[in-house]
Amino acid sequence: MTRSVLAVGAHPDDIELGCGGALAAHRAAGDAVTMLVVTGGQNGPGTTTGRRAEAEAAARSLDCGLVWGNLVDCAVNADAATVALIERVLEQTRADVVYVHAPDDSHQDHRAVAAATVSAARHTRRVLHYRSPSTTRFEPSVYIDIATHLDRKLDALSCHRSQVESSAMVDPEVVAASARHFGAQARIRYAEAFVPGRFVWDLAPPPQLTHEMMAAPEYARAAA
Repeated sequence: MTRSVLAVGAHPDDIELGCGGALAAHRAAGDAVTMLVVTGGQNGPGTTTGRRAEAEAAARSLDCGLVWGNLVDCAVNADAATVALIERVLEQTRADVVYVHAPDDSHQDHRAVAAATVSAARHTRRVLHYRSPSTTRFEPSVYIDIATHLDRKLDALSCHRSQVESSAMVDPEVVAASARHFGAQARIRYAEAFVPGRFVWDLAPPPQLTHEMMAAPEYARAAA
């Protein structure tokens, strides 16, 4: 059963930092993944043109689609226009899983994007908040095993050269250490962690699995 996934970030590299491993896992499972970057990162290190090129390279590295919101860095508001922007992409992708910033964050753009996404995704069954380096409070209870996808996350982040060269937050050692920390919490090797805004767990097996189970001898014995 494939899913449509939408990851929303305020700036280039936010998504890769927060849930790049999860997106790689989704793609490995055959899910369709779209990344919505709300601003061009105009106020960060590097040029806007350069940052767009880096984000496009990172999306290719993760084999994900990329959509630009074209809002202005450090001037995002959780207003009707931002909600409508995210709603349009949700409708286009028919996403049933949404990843977005945690709401408790010292960066105003992160807070605004989180609030606007919660409003836009009010009918979506799974909304998961990821941690950013500027997140102030984060108490995760959902974890995704990224042991086999950590290298892809690091490769995607390495595409953001302007950020890697100027920010310790994108240091590969720091990213790997964070994944190891969350992995220890989850009792696995490497993990990304999320706070669920809403999480509906659909336990219905695919139809073919149901048929196979019903044909199995142990099922027949239980039914008898």
